[in-house]
Amino acid sequence: METMKRKPIIAVVYNLMMALATATLGALVLSWPLLAIFVKVQKTELIVRKSLGIIMKNYTQLLDYLLLPFKNKLQMSDFPTSPSAARHFYECKLLFELAIIVFIVGLIILIFLKMRKRMNYIYISKTTALIFMILPVIILPFALMNFDEFFISFHHLLFNNSDWLFDPTTDPIINVLTEEFFAGCFATGGIIYELYFSCFILTKKRSFNQAPFLILIFSLSK
Repeated sequence: METMKRKPIIAVVYNLMMALATATLGALVLSWPLLAIFVKVQKTELIVRKSLGIIMKNYTQLLDYLLLPFKNKLQMSDFPTSPSAARHFYECKLLFELAIIVFIVGLIILIFLKMRKRMNYIYISKTTALIFMILPVIILPFALMNFDEFFISFHHLLFNNSDWLFDPTTDPIINVLTEEFFAGCFATGGIIYELYFSCFILTKKRSFNQAPFLILIFSLSK
């Protein structure tokens, strides 16, 4: 009986962590083509006086630093980085590496349970999945009405300093990473998060064995 009670808790924690990790990493990977679109639409090349190719090369260097665990130094060839900005990017790197660890561990658990035919350990009901899908919708009106305030509150929640406040004169990369671009990244992560839990609503329990793999394939194939 005690084991049966633990199962829903284990499933809830597992899927919430996996949804957040998948959404975070998916949004970060998809931010590359997203940035290219925003650079062209917002004519960022004219502001920073650099071509789209140079901007994307430097953003690739930034993504490499954030995602590769053994890359210890941030070096963008055409954008200088102040000490405070370097500290902030390092803190972001730690958060992204945490997401990578959660994703990999979750994937290993998924494969192990699949092989042992114990997928019921991570199954959540449609009602639970719906609750998790509704939670971000509660925040949505606030984010839409004032994304700047939402963005500030988000940083205050995750970081205990003001290093995330970039000065365009010392950290011109902030002219590339605009508020609209970050809003697009948040929206992308939100969509991936919603798609993750929608699989539990659209998939019957008896065919659940295939659902998580569909989620992972979707997030990794983009």
